[in-house]
Amino acid sequence: MTFSQEILNKIDSIIKRYPEGKQKSALIPILHLIQETGTNSLTTEQMDEVANILDILPIEVYEVATFYTMFNLKPVGKFVLEICQTGPCMLKGSDQIIEYVKKKLNIENGQTTPDGLFTLKLAECLGACGYAPMMQLGKTYQEFLTEEKIDQILEDCRKSASLAV
Repeated sequence: MTFSQEILNKIDSIIKRYPEGKQKSALIPILHLIQETGTNSLTTEQMDEVANILDILPIEVYEVATFYTMFNLKPVGKFVLEICQTGPCMLKGSDQIIEYVKKKLNIENGQTTPDGLFTLKLAECLGACGYAPMMQLGKTYQEFLTEEKIDQILEDCRKSASLAV
């Protein structure tokens, strides 16, 4: 597998942000780039190629890609609902929100709806305890979640998806 010349140029510009010999520091931004320009997930072949470009071992790429929840190792829906499930959010009702989303979308953690719109991912601390219960949707936080807010968020996502077609 070979990335397009456009992607390789972008990778090169990312690597140039870091001091000589410290190209491994470019790993996370490169993984973001690869994920965003493809299927919103990373394949083993893509990660191997990134390792080759950065002159590091493939395991070093896998370690990063599997540690951070922002990277997907299998295809996900257009909208990834990452709901925090740690203590502060649980105290504010995230467990009920998680169950509501599961029932509403008829999916479990890690699954995607049949229409390919939504994937549910449970997250460990998203660092916004004061806004609990909360979730990350793309690059934004959705805070003080209620069933009504979930309904509105899902409706807004559906509208957004239909406008993009």
